[in-house]
Amino acid sequence: MAEPEVVANIGPRGRRARLRGGLRVGAAGALLVGALSIAGVDPLWRLTALPLFWLASLGVIQAREKT
Repeated sequence: MAEPEVVANIGPRGRRARLRGGLRVGAAGALLVGALSIAGVDPLWRLTALPLFWLASLGVIQAREKT
């Protein structure tokens, strides 16, 4: 069987936007974890950054996979 042809459904501008958005959200998550660590709150509160890291990974993966 022949390999399916991969067709990108976003252009270069969309890829850059998703990559930048993912990196920004990832940086916000890192700042949140850092601030919570410095503030000395219970380490479980650092889990509040998990949705930010999840969104960041989605943006970076979508930019890389051109979807």
